Amino acid sequence: MFTKGFFGSTRGRIVALLRQRESTADELASELGLTTNAIRAQIGGMEKDGLVRRIAQRRGATRPSQVYGLSAEMEQLLSRAYIPLLTQCLNVFTSALPAPEVERLMREVGRRLAREVANGRLRSGRWNSRIKAASDLLNEELGAQTHAEKNGHSRIRGVSCPLSALTGKHRTVCLAVESFLAEAIGARVRECCDREGKPRCCFDIERT
Repeated sequence: MFTKGFFGSTRGRIVALLRQRESTADELASELGLTTNAIRAQIGGMEKDGLVRRIAQRRGATRPSQVYGLSAEMEQLLSRAYIPLLTQCLNVFTSALPAPEVERLMREVGRRLAREVANGRLRSGRWNSRIKAASDLLNEELGAQTHAEKNGHSRIRGVSCPLSALTGKHRTVCLAVESFLAEAIGARVRECCDREGKPRCCFDIERT
């Protein structure tokens, strides 16, 4: 998720320290050999980006100091457990269950996810607006990089795949996203993803 270059940057070094313990700007500055103002400038941007959050105030000699910690979203991004765990879950399911049952379960996963994050918001409005909103939802909620196309038919196409670690081995992951879009938009959706080389999302959409 994060390259070695990131952890060599000032932001990355702040993240590494806050992962160990919550700290004030003065404490971070002392650890990193930087001025407190330089740390505050970095922290301000990191707060806006949702990487850190204010935990509490600590009494100081002259004034209280803010104590900072990593946001829950940042903790999740740093975790390396999700993909290996999900991969093994899918391996177990595909080994223990018939293929049609695995497909049914993955489609249900997609539908439930759509009900949670879309909550029926995309089923009204103009057709093209619904397709664009669905593409935006994939990008905002699932970390995809997709855009809506219309060239004789409606399609959502991606330049990459947020689940590329899984889709090469398990096509049913694409079917889960297919069902996610069908449930969110209220339309027929057919996946046309490219799973060779660098996987890319692709979903054709038809009016019901």
